[in-house]
Amino acid sequence: MSDFIQQLKALSSANEFLDFFGVSYDERVVNVNRLHILKRFYQYLHKAEGLAGLDELAMFQRYRELLAQAYQDFVQSDAATEKVFKVFQDAGGQQHVSLSKLRDSLAERRESAPAATPSANLRAA
Repeated sequence: MSDFIQQLKALSSANEFLDFFGVSYDERVVNVNRLHILKRFYQYLHKAEGLAGLDELAMFQRYRELLAQAYQDFVQSDAATEKVFKVFQDAGGQQHVSLSKLRDSLAERRESAPAATPSANLRAA
């Protein structure tokens, strides 16, 4: 396994990746979007062609370009717009629960809850 791949395996945070590749970044952008940046970087790597045939220097440069691109996506946009994770892809990041479903759920909970007896309440006190 190449030294480059070994070094990559030691990285875990977005900051570590950005520092390793020498990509300048705003800490505020990374703090809000760290997982989104790494996920987008992975997506770009997955779609990139010809990486396997590159030497370590060329691979480093290509990875750096893709990471910089992933970071820039979140400088110019936000997580809800970029929709990297499934929660943002489904219904625009919003969950819709009807009022009738809430009422039904509350009724079911009340029916399944054990009945409180006066003696049980006294023992608990």
